[in-house]
Amino acid sequence: MSHPPPEPEPVAPKSIELSRIPAICLGMHVRRASRIITQVYDAALRPLGLALNQFTLLVSIHLMGPVAITQLAQTLSTDQTTLTRNLKLLEQRGWVAIAAAEDRRVKLVSLSPEGRTLLAAALPLWEQAQNQVIQQLGDQKWHTLLSLLSDLKMSDLKTID
Repeated sequence: MSHPPPEPEPVAPKSIELSRIPAICLGMHVRRASRIITQVYDAALRPLGLALNQFTLLVSIHLMGPVAITQLAQTLSTDQTTLTRNLKLLEQRGWVAIAAAEDRRVKLVSLSPEGRTLLAAALPLWEQAQNQVIQQLGDQKWHTLLSLLSDLKMSDLKTID
């Protein structure tokens, strides 16, 4: 009776490879930059009890709404479960309304009157944060960054299955 060969011992990555990751990993750099920039917008919007992710949802719903949650998730490149959880919070605060469409399987989200009022109050605060970020980066770098991010958004970059 023969036994299968033993599994090979895992080989530890070379320390040089790991030490380079912080300098070369685009994911780490983008996540760090996102956190830094998000903090600026969150601080500006905080007097209204609003965070940047909520503001961007309200803007998207205003521009698209009433919109199916599935379509909104696709547009925002987010999964429907996370979006639904975030929308429920906005609904609890009275900023959005979620209702069934003619096809009862489809849920539509739209801004409530309170959501429209909040969005109008948030816009000048968002503009202050936007101007702060642009001033910090400089106009040319800001345009370059927007262009690069737009290119990435339009690319066929997908997750690895």
